[in-house]
Amino acid sequence: MQRKEINTKDRRTKYTRSVIREALMGLLRIKPYSKITVTELCRLADINRGTFYIHYFDVDDVLDDIVTESFSDVSQTIGHVLCPQKETCTYPFCQKVQENKELWPLFMDETVSERIIKQLAGKSKEGFVSYLMQHSDLTFEQAESIFYFQIHGCLTINRLMLQNNCRDWHNVQQTIDRFIRAGLQEFLQDGE
Repeated sequence: MQRKEINTKDRRTKYTRSVIREALMGLLRIKPYSKITVTELCRLADINRGTFYIHYFDVDDVLDDIVTESFSDVSQTIGHVLCPQKETCTYPFCQKVQENKELWPLFMDETVSERIIKQLAGKSKEGFVSYLMQHSDLTFEQAESIFYFQIHGCLTINRLMLQNNCRDWHNVQQTIDRFIRAGLQEFLQDGE
């Protein structure tokens, strides 16, 4: 009996968190993130404020949950830029965004997209910068600059492709892959 209560509670928790996240994504389609309130989320999710605060601290907490869940599988994404031996490299982060229309509202708002970059940077920067420094004569500042250039560039290209309803993402991606790979090969030692 106790196990059934736990499973029911887990399902309710998952459901409630899910409708709150869906409400935020829905509001992002029609208004800037900075204008979204807990009251609006509660109204759209059909819950009361008390229920909201059981699950989340504030709107930022909901956004962080969405970003964490949506991009939990792209922690190694930045490493894909370091593949000079491959004929073509892929960028799962960019590809994931292009293929998942549900994520598009996250990239059309400056505040939200900066939070995504911050979270992805937290996961990937150390490995990327360390690799570049170990395999080149780049300083920390130079390697870090390349990292941020690449991650911001990916975000900007995604936003541009979404705004322009680009149907040729694969070719655009290959062009960017070649550009980044050629640039990195200029710095990497021993063809790594």
